[in-house]
Amino acid sequence: MPAPTEASAASRPIAVTLGDPCGIGPEIVLKACAERPPALPPLRVVGDAALLAREAARLRLPMPAQVDSIVELPADLPAGRIDARAGDAAWRFIVHAARLALRGEVRAIVTAPIAKEAMHAAGHRFPGHTELLAELAGGVEVRMMLANAELRTVLVSIHLSLRDALGQVTRENVLRTIVIADTALRRAGIDRPRIAVAGLNPHAGEAGLFGREELDAIAPAVADARMRGIEASGPFPPDTVFMRARGLREFDVVVAMYHDQGLIPIKYLGIDDGVNVTLGLPFVRTSPDHGTAFDLAGRPGPDGRGLADPRSLIAALREADALSTAFAH
Repeated sequence: MPAPTEASAASRPIAVTLGDPCGIGPEIVLKACAERPPALPPLRVVGDAALLAREAARLRLPMPAQVDSIVELPADLPAGRIDARAGDAAWRFIVHAARLALRGEVRAIVTAPIAKEAMHAAGHRFPGHTELLAELAGGVEVRMMLANAELRTVLVSIHLSLRDALGQVTRENVLRTIVIADTALRRAGIDRPRIAVAGLNPHAGEAGLFGREELDAIAPAVADARMRGIEASGPFPPDTVFMRARGLREFDVVVAMYHDQGLIPIKYLGIDDGVNVTLGLPFVRTSPDHGTAFDLAGRPGPDGRGLADPRSLIAALREADALSTAFAH
């Protein structure tokens, strides 16, 4: 897909999917549309217009100006529960938004949370958004980056059991993650990203005493990256490298070896401000750094305006706007 010009990117909307209709996705999308900062481009919501209208009436919020209504869900769809019909709808929302992005009709996509169990119940066997979007984009190699105002982290492996994730810590996979992170941050406007690479084992293996992954895979991958002109360093002990990136500002991003190693530091800093970014796609995709929150879905709250907080979704919209603007240059 050819890179859009700055002018054309600015004139196109951001597509926003509803996520799982039984979760808080419809509520936070409506709230984000109502609270959209004026500097953001228009939003093109992908979902079910009738469901949105019911939610808008419940929350006393306006309907979004532009809605691609691609399914019609039953009015009695239960809030806060796993339902295969909702899982199928969530899958269709993602597919539609990705096709809009691939055709260049939107400048980026922002996805509200899905319930993987519901999507699986509907027969769509993907571990999550990231893997589905990679397939829709032609089987491209992608990585997950979690970011907030204080810290960025990119993961070598994503939705795997810890046992399987350990098998992904290879020289090739670590190098590819470093390269993808470097490319993405350069496109986002950082001329020479400083990339810290976390070790896998306590004390980064302590020279092989606590495991050889650092010696056999991670350190060689860092050396390979440096041979390519990438400012990568490590492996560093995982229990201090995030502090060095956040508090001391030594690094622009940390490459983490597995899901929880990278996500716990980000989420500890606050879920409301965290943003998930998929690196390696031919379009920009972001999402809030939280799940479907079934326990909050459909609940009125003390003022009748619902309990779900849209701040992480609004942060994802801001990030999608900034990245798509940078990518246009």
